[in-house]
Amino acid sequence: MHKCIPDAEVIETEINQTPAFVNEKIDFIYLGPCSERGQEIIIQKLKPYKEKIEELIDNGTVFLFTGNAMEILGDSIKNEDGSKIDGLGIFHIRAKRDMMHRQNSNIIGKYEDIEIVGFKSQFTKAYGDIEDNYFMELELGMGMNENTNYEGIKKNNFIATYVIGPILILNPLFTKKIMQMLGIENPKLALEEEVTTAYEARLKEFYQKFKSEKKDKGEKKEEKK
Repeated sequence: MHKCIPDAEVIETEINQTPAFVNEKIDFIYLGPCSERGQEIIIQKLKPYKEKIEELIDNGTVFLFTGNAMEILGDSIKNEDGSKIDGLGIFHIRAKRDMMHRQNSNIIGKYEDIEIVGFKSQFTKAYGDIEDNYFMELELGMGMNENTNYEGIKKNNFIATYVIGPILILNPLFTKKIMQMLGIENPKLALEEEVTTAYEARLKEFYQKFKSEKKDKGEKKEEKK
């Protein structure tokens, strides 16, 4: 994103620093995946700013949370032993950890009129009613949990997804959408031709995989009959 908007000021917040959004007008807030212990530390650090975060979301500030970062804003994160970590409670989702089973998958999803490709790698699944504010609906891959094709959270200009990086490099159309949210009327990407060619090739590859998986499932159903 910085390469696409080279004159933007980028502020990296250390864990013991006050986030810049508390006292300054910030246009774009990003939080990426973190360790399970990191989640718990970040929750405690952000608790004093819960109302500020809600205010920014309501006012249309652009957010992008990737990987397990969205769980920080949920109601709770449950461990295998039954213990529970309270989240910030901004979104009513409940995450459940299963540290012995990592879920890895390619995904194809639809956000508005944009096809998104990417990768998920997670020890958690999230549960809750997101039907009115999901980010995208998946054609390939698991949604928030094994019982839904809905993936991620979208409210105003807040977007959170279990898809991990480099989501922006892999999805030039989505990156342009983010830039438009930031008020850039005619967004231009760094290395636009190269990333667009790679996106189209990856989309084709993933769709071929999707069709192959559907065929395999159909054949297995026939065998069971």
